[in-house]
Amino acid sequence: MRLAELSEHSGVSTATIKYYLREGLLPPGRQINATTAEYDEEHLRRLRLVRAMIQVGRVPVAKVREVLGHVDDDSLGRSIRLGAALWALPQVPEPDEDDEFVRAAHQEVTTLLDRLGWENAKQLTTISPAYRSLVVAVAAFRRLGYEWGAEQLAPYAELMHRTAVLDVDNLETHPSEAERVEFAILGAILNEPLLRSLHRLAQEEESTRRYGFE
Repeated sequence: MRLAELSEHSGVSTATIKYYLREGLLPPGRQINATTAEYDEEHLRRLRLVRAMIQVGRVPVAKVREVLGHVDDDSLGRSIRLGAALWALPQVPEPDEDDEFVRAAHQEVTTLLDRLGWENAKQLTTISPAYRSLVVAVAAFRRLGYEWGAEQLAPYAELMHRTAVLDVDNLETHPSEAERVEFAILGAILNEPLLRSLHRLAQEEESTRRYGFE
């Protein structure tokens, strides 16, 4: 397809597509002549991914370029490639390791991982943004006087593991490694808000089931 067709199929203006090409977010098309290039379904898929990261995820262009670099790095194994791409997305600030609540949160999260038998997750604690994010959240609860720890978190973690199994099952339906990593990124950007919305709807359903509409 030509540039105009790519724009029509994606809903992205030609000017924006040209900008993405200049920024290296979209691979060049196959050159037909000096002024015309041809694009394919891979370009369309990548364009939709870039658009989701920038428009929905509000990810800066420089960070999008970094994420896509990991997506395209076929020298990495699947787990490292997935992790590197997801970890390149914007994350929560680093926790203050001198904070007593952060230290207590580290202990609770470590206890949680032991309780769940998540040995692989334990090996990633020094580099995983998800681990740091959990520590920050647990520390915030404890700072406000809510003693959330391993015991309270374990049932939620078990539910999340079931969700992760579904995620990876869906991921494996995609034929190429690049598509699998792209799907994981879209999941991080789009699926997490979706799950959050389902969680809140479920809370509303359960609350009204127990207490009515009063």
